[in-house]
Amino acid sequence: MLIRKPDELPEDALRAAEALGVTPEEAYARVRTTWGKVDTEERSRIGSAGELALLELLSNSAQGRVEHVAAWSDGHGYDIFVDARQGSAHLEVKTTVRTGRLTIYISRNEYETMLRDPAWELVTVLLTRQLELKSVAAVPRGWIADNVPSDRTVRGRWESCRFDIPREVPVPGIPSISEMLVSGAPEVLRGGPLARTF
Repeated sequence: MLIRKPDELPEDALRAAEALGVTPEEAYARVRTTWGKVDTEERSRIGSAGELALLELLSNSAQGRVEHVAAWSDGHGYDIFVDARQGSAHLEVKTTVRTGRLTIYISRNEYETMLRDPAWELVTVLLTRQLELKSVAAVPRGWIADNVPSDRTVRGRWESCRFDIPREVPVPGIPSISEMLVSGAPEVLRGGPLARTF
């Protein structure tokens, strides 16, 4: 992720390429090709585990109705619906098992839902390697809007984008549901002093 052109390859990689008779440009292309392969099954498994872990936690901690709308349609632009007397929340959930670096992908539909839906909130879930919920945080919509790519012409538009979110951006807990939580709800949802961040 930090190497964006051949002359940024580390010295040991350049020496290895030279020993193999490979130019820096070829070595860079091979590294990018290998690194760029995404295990979509693994990504889906981790994403589903994060949604289900958060769903279970919310079902036991939020007043009102909690529904996993992504289980029956991915067209909503969010994954979990929380409806209580105090209000509603539409939570788009992004999950990771990596500590220290938060990279997420959002679709155009998710972004456009954020723009028109004041109840929409992007929630990041950090799981352990054993897929147990460790941390929950929200990414402010203003930060998303400030960092989303822009369409430069009517002939092309982005449909998905990647965000590398700095550690100081996510807000611990889920601010949009704080008033909907039962007393004694876990600190990880409230964003209190015991809540861990990414």
